[in-house]
Amino acid sequence: MAQLRLILLCVWPTFVLAGCTGGPATYQDTQASSYGPPPTRGTAGPYVLGPGDKVRLKIYGDADVNGDYEVNSAGFVSIPLVGQVKAAGLTTPQLENALMARMRGKVANDPKVNVEITTYAPFYVHGEVKKAGIYPFQPGLTVADAIATAGGLTYRANEDKVLLRRAGSNETVIVPVEGSVRVYPGDNLRVAERYF
Repeated sequence: MAQLRLILLCVWPTFVLAGCTGGPATYQDTQASSYGPPPTRGTAGPYVLGPGDKVRLKIYGDADVNGDYEVNSAGFVSIPLVGQVKAAGLTTPQLENALMARMRGKVANDPKVNVEITTYAPFYVHGEVKKAGIYPFQPGLTVADAIATAGGLTYRANEDKVLLRRAGSNETVIVPVEGSVRVYPGDNLRVAERYF
């Protein structure tokens, strides 16, 4: 009977007990690690581009290449006369340098390139919210802001905790609804049902 109780508690999504494996880490377990793995982009440092981000390129002296481009799922932007250029993992100044290096001597002798982000990759909210879906990211977004964007919680929702999976990670952690936990591009939030 005690073994059955331990098994049942291990699969209960809002708690992780010593000896249980495979469940999400709790708020207390992750304080030191800032809620699981660090975000792949959007932290306090320079923003790093990733799939789903859209950038505007201005190549001075070559209007044919100017325009808006999206970083594809493989992390590349496809630019006329230049080809596929790896953008994921780069800041906008690093992408500018990569483009200038690719263009030098082929498209222009001394290319001048400007890259600016026009749209960040979206984040995802599902579970016990009124309007689950995909939403545009804005810098400074918190978990509470993300839930508000999705129409707020349903009457069945756990009002204290949310399951958060960072973009590019398989690890899900439990974070508080209220507080200063940030949401970043590509993050996935799931609001679980509360237990009565």
